[in-house]
Amino acid sequence: MRQKLVVGNWKMHGSTAQVRRLIEGVATGSAGLAKVEIAVGPTLLHMGLAAELCASEAAGHLKLAAQNLFAEPAGAFTGEVSAPMLAEYGVNYVIVGHSERREIFAETDQVVAAKFKATQASGLIPILCVGESLAQREAGTSAEVVLAQLNAVIETAGIEALRSAVLAYEPIWAIGTGKTASKEQAQEIHRVLREHIAKSDTAVAQGIRILYGGSVNAANATELFSQADIDGGLVGGASLKVEEFVSICKSAD
Repeated sequence: MRQKLVVGNWKMHGSTAQVRRLIEGVATGSAGLAKVEIAVGPTLLHMGLAAELCASEAAGHLKLAAQNLFAEPAGAFTGEVSAPMLAEYGVNYVIVGHSERREIFAETDQVVAAKFKATQASGLIPILCVGESLAQREAGTSAEVVLAQLNAVIETAGIEALRSAVLAYEPIWAIGTGKTASKEQAQEIHRVLREHIAKSDTAVAQGIRILYGGSVNAANATELFSQADIDGGLVGGASLKVEEFVSICKSAD
């Protein structure tokens, strides 16, 4: 049985005081949860502090997720951070292909695939995000869009690479809008993704965790996580509120 995973993507939010408050609060509130894996994703600037806090006895059950990285291990790439650097800080997961990276920073499927490979090359686990826009959903091309994004990575890294990866379906139209895909809508795309992987490797398809990311909150987490192919959540705004994020984690436990 796949273990549920809940990841908090803090995006460009946080101060040293807030990072400390969030990690200490989530650690205390989630102590004793045995069935769910929990990761927090601070800004790269706060990764050192987050790593120090998560190394404490009280917060040792929390994992670290980075929000981004550059595909090269080192070089003249001003302002970028590499996978080997993140590994030094004890990072476990790296979010790649988030819709904000694709939409705002024009990251192509090929760029995302390169970041996916770089993440795994340093022993880290990529959380590969796929998702469609409102226009694409209304045009009935949701499945086509997410499978094209997934296939770009499979073609570059191979189907076996998905054994040590996580997928996250995040409909762009439901991120930060307050709109959420119904549990049926979310489950349908999760099923499509898993069945597509199964065409190449049944074991990989059965083992890979597919998270839902699109305005997950305390009110909708339980019904979303109860779906057969939804294995947790990639949580945005709600992850900045200790009580709400802990409630989401409890829904997955």
